[in-house]
Amino acid sequence: MSAIAGIYHFNEESVQIEHGSLMMEALKKYPANQSALWHKDHIMFGCHAQWITEQSIHETLPYYDPNRGLAITADAIIDNRDELMDQLQVLHILRKNMTDSEVILLAYEQWGERMPERLVGDFAFVIWDERKKQLFGARDFSGARTLYYHRNEQQLSFCTVINPLLSLPYIHKELNEEWLAEFLAISGVFEPPDLSTTIYKHIEQLPPSHTINIKHHKVVITRYNALTDITPLQLASSQDYEEAFRDVFNRAVTTRLQRSNGNVGSHLSGGLDSGAVVSFAARALQKDNHTLHTFSYVPDDGFVDWTPKHRFADERPLIQQTVQYVGNINDNYLDFKGRSSFSEIDDWLDIMESPYKFFDNSFWLRGIYEQAQQRGIGILLNGARGNYSISWGPAIEYYAKLMKKFEWLRLSREINLFSKNVGVGRKRVYSIVSRKAYPILERVRPSRVPYDYPQLINTDFALLTGVYDKLCDHTFTGIGSSKDLPADPLEARRQHFDRVNMWSMTGASGCKLSLRYSVWSHDPTNDLRVIRFCLSTPMEQFVQDGIDRALVRRSTKGWLPDSIRLNQRTRGTQAADSIHRMSKEWPVFIEELDHLSRDSRMQQIINMPVFHDALAEARNGLDPNQAYSPTIKLLMRSLIVYRFLQKNF
Repeated sequence: MSAIAGIYHFNEESVQIEHGSLMMEALKKYPANQSALWHKDHIMFGCHAQWITEQSIHETLPYYDPNRGLAITADAIIDNRDELMDQLQVLHILRKNMTDSEVILLAYEQWGERMPERLVGDFAFVIWDERKKQLFGARDFSGARTLYYHRNEQQLSFCTVINPLLSLPYIHKELNEEWLAEFLAISGVFEPPDLSTTIYKHIEQLPPSHTINIKHHKVVITRYNALTDITPLQLASSQDYEEAFRDVFNRAVTTRLQRSNGNVGSHLSGGLDSGAVVSFAARALQKDNHTLHTFSYVPDDGFVDWTPKHRFADERPLIQQTVQYVGNINDNYLDFKGRSSFSEIDDWLDIMESPYKFFDNSFWLRGIYEQAQQRGIGILLNGARGNYSISWGPAIEYYAKLMKKFEWLRLSREINLFSKNVGVGRKRVYSIVSRKAYPILERVRPSRVPYDYPQLINTDFALLTGVYDKLCDHTFTGIGSSKDLPADPLEARRQHFDRVNMWSMTGASGCKLSLRYSVWSHDPTNDLRVIRFCLSTPMEQFVQDGIDRALVRRSTKGWLPDSIRLNQRTRGTQAADSIHRMSKEWPVFIEELDHLSRDSRMQQIINMPVFHDALAEARNGLDPNQAYSPTIKLLMRSLIVYRFLQKNF
């Protein structure tokens, strides 16, 4: 795991060494075990390396092999090393100490520009092929590692993070107003869908699942598909699917554990995804007499839980059931007293180098990395993508498909069982399923009044930046919200993995947090082998016998307690105490919002009537149960943009 940098001159003039030194100097804000710069003629590579794996301790980066005419700088941890080395016919005696960058170079020599789709892991790398006079780089399929670049007529400069690029004398800060306009217009939590752009006009980003190829002064960005050739899996029984799932998931977990040269930690909530990760990790570590350290966010003292009875703001009782059942866990419950979404803004702007929207979880996300660093954690596991991989299985949507196909016997049996499992009457379930199957029923007789998120962007600013027409497109303004994906569950899942912007924010925050704290966040539920398996498995394995998310529930029998594994009635709620945490800071919060309202620049980009309505509502405080309300979202997002612009432009 590293921060990488480089400069490539199109006209083959020598790179000025001081330019590379400027970027490497800027990277010193991040801890590193080794920092090095390599240059030859018109190419320069840098690497600011953090040693997370045993092999990385002996890794030379940047690396240049004059015999093969290849140079590489890489920020990569490859999880399918064994499979790749089998395919590359690497001698067994050489495998244990072979570095990930060496594996990448061998793969490049064997498969050329098609090789990134064969890699499983988190990576961003750039290779200089001296013989082909070609610069080639790639970013992993979900964007777990970042790669930014600037290009002009003379050169291309790249780096893992943005600020080192801005240290170069030929790169000037300029606000990308189109990016900011889309950021404000989109109501959901995601960034603008064009991931090649950033908040800085002249800084581009290599999107996830893409390669960059520079040859004959031409820069070509190409998408590769790591999820090709998914063929339906047909096994003899449900038990066979469970066994196959445990095999592929266990491999995804253990390959990550085996690479760490430090302690291993994991996020742990009271649910299935992180619980499954923890259960497999703790059992594997026990074989080597190592303990798994878990980190769980809990609400601040004094918080009164306002959530519905089927929700838990404090998941400690559920988490402790998992801890006691699984064993071999050093569990940590963290309330991050004194921290709030408001107090975290400056730190997160420094980390993200951009405005962000996930403010409500910001205090505990960063706090867990801090705690992990203090405990010597090298790898911090999580189950963040489980909803669309291991624990996918939307029962209501599946039953709607059965209804539309008139499969009444199966539908009746499933709903009878589902009704008992979730504790909801059959009539109510049928009503919900009917509205899902036939949306016209919702339009004729709505079950609830639809709520439109107030438009935050100033209409004149939207018109100026070319975003105005998009405000009428709910598929655009609703990106990252419930309006974002189609109703059909199979199509929704397909689009989730097809859209590169679906996971980029998670990848960017994880990458930049890892650099700050030298803790590598890794998600086995996002392992390509796991995703390929889940995409190939029939839907009937994911919804079965009235059980949603059925495959992981059945497959973790004996791994998780039944009270967690089969729980379909209650769920945890993250950051329900976010407004409660801000209570002592509320006067300062309101004062800064007043300053914002008088700022001439903000008046030009923010929809001030909507902002003033939200501010008036919040002036005397908000009830803690408004933690997820549009009011706090409008105010916090406006404030985050205000602070970013004040700091950078």
